[in-house]
Amino acid sequence: MRVVFSLSTCQTCRRVLTETKSERVCRVQDIKSSPITAEQLDHLARLAGSYEALFSKRSMKYRAWNLKEKALTEEDMRDLMLKEYTFIKRPVVVFDDQIFIGSSVATSAGVKKAIRKLS
Repeated sequence: MRVVFSLSTCQTCRRVLTETKSERVCRVQDIKSSPITAEQLDHLARLAGSYEALFSKRSMKYRAWNLKEKALTEEDMRDLMLKEYTFIKRPVVVFDDQIFIGSSVATSAGVKKAIRKLS
């Protein structure tokens, strides 16, 4: 599977896509207009090692729903990400058995390196 899970309205996602040129070798899935499926999320969690690695505590709804006050389990995080796309860290880039989560410089460098290996 080669796919980028992103949000088309997110400036950071667009910057990472442009910077890494990952849309040239990956299918891009806008998680707002084409929500992530349970099977996709489970696959991402297996690659990442946990649902927590994919869960965004920066989401405005995280604060609005007072989730900081709760001890969220892996299952809670899974359910929240399936119900509300804003709880998914983004972008998430998958190259076969590799996963890159977020927009850090190191993550973008990893994506670029994986793309170069495809050439």
